Amino acid sequence: MTIKQESMSLEDAQRVIAAGQAKAAEIGSPSNVAVVDAGGNLVSHIRMYHAWVGSVDISINKAFTARAFDIATKDLAENAQPGKQFYGIHASNHDRVMIFAGGIPLRQDGQVVGAVGVSGGTGEQDQTVAEAAAAAF
Repeated sequence: MTIKQESMSLEDAQRVIAAGQAKAAEIGSPSNVAVVDAGGNLVSHIRMYHAWVGSVDISINKAFTARAFDIATKDLAENAQPGKQFYGIHASNHDRVMIFAGGIPLRQDGQVVGAVGVSGGTGEQDQTVAEAAAAAF
């Protein structure tokens, strides 16, 4: 049996990133914004002027995490606390799993085709930017 999997195009990724960049500028939170495809592979990334260099990998890994588990990283974080069902998950996948707000799966016709990850501000700012970016998809 062959399974057809839709994925994120570069054009879609650039539109998502542009929306995230606009929201980040609006709220004064210089950010890294990353988009991955259905396989969790990086399609596009930007680092805004003054965005933390240390957040480059975090934004990419937030996008990867959102796609790898098809869940917003904010929601995964709630279940990854001590005593919760996914405690310790952040150490899986060669420490790539991010349990901070700012990663959101991108769906088309109910199927996850990629994800966006944002890092550079507070968790609330990252989530706000990621939601604006995802809305552009």
